[in-house]
Amino acid sequence: MLVLTRKIDEEIKIGSNVTLRILSISENQIKIGIEAPRDVQVYRAEVYDKVKECTQMASRASSQKQMNLSEYKIKKVK
Repeated sequence: MLVLTRKIDEEIKIGSNVTLRILSISENQIKIGIEAPRDVQVYRAEVYDKVKECTQMASRASSQKQMNLSEYKIKKVK
């Protein structure tokens, strides 16, 4: 992990198209502004984890439904 020290209005560049700017600092909170292209998804960690969990659950439910449908196929009689 890279640890950097920044003051208010100073920036951190990630690659050539993402910029983090320190907007304000209080006792136990730092406000950070993020400039990134629209195609770069930016989430708080807890939101990202929830989206990932929901996506995995939906994927599992979808594959289970597909597997269960095969039990209900009509068998052809010769």
